[in-house]
Parts: sequence; structure tokens; C-alpha cells
Amino acid sequence: MSIIQKIKEIEDEMARTQKNKATNFHLGILKAKLAKYRQELINPPGGRSGASSGGDGFDVTKSGDARVGLIGFPSVGKSTLLNVLTNTYSAVAAYEFTTLTCIPGVIQYKGAKIQLLDMPGIIEGAKDGKGRGRQVISCARTCSLILITLDALAPLTHKRLIEKELEGFGIRLNKKPPTITIRKKEKGGVSVTTTVAQTRMDEDTIKAILAEYRIRNADVILHCDATADELIDVVEGNRVYIPCIYVLNKIDQITIEHLDLLERVPHYVPVSAHLRWNLDELLEKMWTYLNLIRIYTKPPGAIPDYNAPVIMSATNPTMENFCNRIHRQIMKNFKYAMVWGSSVKFNPQRVGREHVLCDEDVVQIVKNN
Repeated sequence: MSIIQKIKEIEDEMARTQKNKATNFHLGILKAKLAKYRQELINPPGGRSGASSGGDGFDVTKSGDARVGLIGFPSVGKSTLLNVLTNTYSAVAAYEFTTLTCIPGVIQYKGAKIQLLDMPGIIEGAKDGKGRGRQVISCARTCSLILITLDALAPLTHKRLIEKELEGFGIRLNKKPPTITIRKKEKGGVSVTTTVAQTRMDEDTIKAILAEYRIRNADVILHCDATADELIDVVEGNRVYIPCIYVLNKIDQITIEHLDLLERVPHYVPVSAHLRWNLDELLEKMWTYLNLIRIYTKPPGAIPDYNAPVIMSATNPTMENFCNRIHRQIMKNFKYAMVWGSSVKFNPQRVGREHVLCDEDVVQIVKNN
């Protein structure tokens, strides 16, 4: 029996099984087996590590301050969107699979250079190797943000199918990594410690899932009300957590009433790439989801350079990371910095390497003599 047949059997059994407290244990084991088979499908024994290293994705060199991937079914308008946002030519036609490889473009926005990738349309079963799905999804794993482009005439159906394909390849959309710690040990069995009440998984289920991965001695600490899927993700250890925006394209073909209903979908932006409707809102939302900030530099005795901001992640925007973003050698002679902006109480303020910067701060670095 092939791996795909085994996966199909497990999926059918899960579909037949009612979900309740009595079946949580059985479903947990099935989910662990399913995850193992899918991992084996992605990374055949002795083969290349597709999920962990990006596999045989398209050979497109990363450039700019962030990478954004356009994903969707054929003929939903991805190429048109790339063309209008980046002034890059990607073939557009009225038939499916016009784009056969990954075409990069660059968006210039708020001083940042954002690489936008137009990838071939994926089809149902992409995670199992149909079409060029594995290449598309492998490339998607390297992105800072994913734009799932949907046809306004069939948005929710396409949305569920694409999410299923990405989930099957270890991509988690608009989620944060579960706060679960697993420390393997030599002996003593499995010890489970919880800091919050567990309503979706009991201790027996946790031990059964770990047993599927031949983990029989470990300390497990749960800082969240975890599910079996989240525990499996931590055990697998190769999941990527990527923000996602659902781009509802071709809104010029639907009614206002239909559009009002679709506004209930979270993380979505309605656009018409062909008519260039609402592209400003899309760009602003992309900026927000990428979580980038702009820092301006100021040479001594000169005005700040507002035309060339230093773009950095808002996750940990310390002065040290800012200096390293410019050049690795700066911190060797760093003395202090003068900062103007919302991150300081008065302007200017003298700060050290641990100071946390805010968007649009102005920085003047003072070096040791």
C-alpha cells in the first residue's frame, strides 16, 4: 500500500469518527500517524529534506526587506496583481496555468523594497505532489507574508482548499507557535506539567502521541490549552508560522450585497487588480502584517535622510540590531546614540545599545574616538 493510500485511509477513518471526549484519544493517535505519513511523503527516506529546507522550490534569490508570495488557484488574477503592484511583466491570458514558473517583482513602499513572487496556480492535491504544488508550497515557506488570492465568485471554497494544502505542508497561517516545551531525557517515562487547564487533550492522549514518535522519556510542559495538532507540530519541529492576507480579487464582478457578506472573513482585502481598485488598502495591510518599521539616520550637523530609511522588523528593534542592520562593524566602536522620535521622552535623548526604537525614529550614532 502506497503512502498516499495510507493517508487516504486515515483521513477517511477520521471523517467517520465522531468528535467528542471519548474519541479524543483515538483521533490523537490518527493525527500523529497522518502527520508522520505526510512528512514521509514530503521527505522520502534517504531523500532531500523538503519541508525543513524548502525542498526543490523555485530558484529565486531573496532580495529586499521582505518577501511576499502570491498563492492561489489558476486564473484568479495573481499575475495581473503582480503587474500593477510592481510594474513587472508576468504573462496574463484567459486560460489556466499561464504562469509556469516563479516570477519576482519589487514593490517600493514607504522606503522599503518588498519582493513579490507570482507563483504558478496550485491545484487540489498539491501537497501530495500534483501539478507543481510542492515547488509552490516550498517557496511559500520562505516568505514573510502570504497573499492568498481568491476569485470573488468562489472565494470561500478556494480559501478552504488552499488552506488545507498549505497546512498539509507544515505552513500555519495567522497563528503563533504553541507554547509547549518537550525535553527528552534518558529515563523516567513521560512527565506532563500544565500551567493552564487542558480542555482539549488529556495526559493519556499526550503520551500516546509521543509514543507514535518513539518518545517514551520526556518532560512535557504545556503553557497553553493545547490541541493534539499543536502537540504534533511541536514534535515534528519543522512548522513555519506565516501571516496571511486573503486578497479577494475581481470584486467588479460581484454585487455590493455579496461583498458585504464577504467582509466577515478575517484578514481579507477586496480588490480589483484589473481596474486597480483598493490597492492602497492592500499595500497598507501588507505593511502592517509584515511588521516593519522605518528608522532614519542623521549624520552629525546635517538633516535626517528621509529618502532612505533603514527598514527593520518591529519584533526586536533595539539600537544594537539597528546598527547591525547597517553594518556589523558599527557596534565595535559604538559609544551611544542620540534619538528623536516616539521611543524617547524628550528630543533628542541619549540612549544605549539596548534602547528599543519605534517607527520613524531619527538616530544619530556617536562612536568612540
